[in-house]
Amino acid sequence: MSEYTSEFLTVLSERGYIHQVSDPKGLDALCAKETVTAYIGFDCTAPSLHVGSLVQIMMMYWLQQTGHRPIALMGSGTTRVGDPTGKDESRKVLSDETIEDNKAGIRKVFDKLLTFGDGPTDALMMDNADWLLGLNYMNFLRDIGRHFSVNQMIQRDSVRLRLEREQHLSFLEFNYMLLQGYDFLEIYNRTGCRLQMGGSDQWSNILSGVDLIRRKVAVEAFALTSPLLTTSSGAKMGKTADGAVWLNEEQLSAYDYWQYWRNTEDADVERFLKLFTILPMDEIKRLAALEGSEINEAKKILATEATALMHGRNKAEEAAETARKAFEEGQSAEGLPTVEIARSGLEAGLGVLSAFVLAGLCASNGDVRRNIKGGGVRINDAVEQDANRQLTLDDVTADGVVKLSLGKKKHVLLKPV
Repeated sequence: MSEYTSEFLTVLSERGYIHQVSDPKGLDALCAKETVTAYIGFDCTAPSLHVGSLVQIMMMYWLQQTGHRPIALMGSGTTRVGDPTGKDESRKVLSDETIEDNKAGIRKVFDKLLTFGDGPTDALMMDNADWLLGLNYMNFLRDIGRHFSVNQMIQRDSVRLRLEREQHLSFLEFNYMLLQGYDFLEIYNRTGCRLQMGGSDQWSNILSGVDLIRRKVAVEAFALTSPLLTTSSGAKMGKTADGAVWLNEEQLSAYDYWQYWRNTEDADVERFLKLFTILPMDEIKRLAALEGSEINEAKKILATEATALMHGRNKAEEAAETARKAFEEGQSAEGLPTVEIARSGLEAGLGVLSAFVLAGLCASNGDVRRNIKGGGVRINDAVEQDANRQLTLDDVTADGVVKLSLGKKKHVLLKPV
């Protein structure tokens, strides 16, 4: 039985999105009686968000699905400052042009999960540059800065941890908490927004806005955070040995995105089905009950449903079919990651060590050698044991490629052009 009466908080609770709420009863009552506007901010530090941000995006999805209004705040203003939360060093300063390009890339994600428009529950897209870049510094210090206690600020985790480790914290970054608090106040004044959501590492920053709204306009605002996710083995969500798991297809193919979810650890399947798919809870419970080899079917469903949300149903099913052909039928299937090489390179002979490094399957020649000794290297689905092997045009299959495999799950096609 849920501890909440509102549909929004009930859904978030049963799916595992809630870590902290500033006033659970007050927010629950508000959500139960009226349409609530809530926002989450995303700084524009890269051309795409990655899986680490997906929990927050899904919270906005469920907010809208349960009859409320989400605001996606683009932080092209605060990106110029840098959030010190969880960072050991200052954020790299980006040019205005790079920030704008990154913002355009990030916006694509929200169109896939939110409905934008002018209706009472239609999502809004805002940008804090609209009010931050034109601030008068003296007026800001007088009107906003006086409500912030430095004593309290240095006790907040985002600042305290940096100071305890005796790592440089610029005054620029120290201002971030004021700016995020001011964002909340400004968005409240413009839209009536009374809820800010984010990851648990943002708790201190969000509370600064809650306090500021109470002091400036005597209105109760709310903070809600999700847990910072790691896999069961302790790995950080959104990061792999190959780099970040990006949400935009320009940075990561739909097939590789599907593979990321397919490789979920057994212990994480139920949790990830709740967080990263919109499957009904009854279906998730059925899948979570599968054991032994059957758990792989649940992983495939997780991969397909998660990929469908980001890349569409057709590309998700294409990725699933590509994987089935490659792994179950042992075929060199179209749709696998492809690396083009000069035809002359195969004519002269391409060493297997160089080929696997070129394909990005291994980091170095020594890495390839170790995998060959361990029996994990395959060429056209045949185990390769000779580290001195030269690939030639004779290795090109009828599909016009050479299939390189590392273990059972990593495959790349070399295509001579």
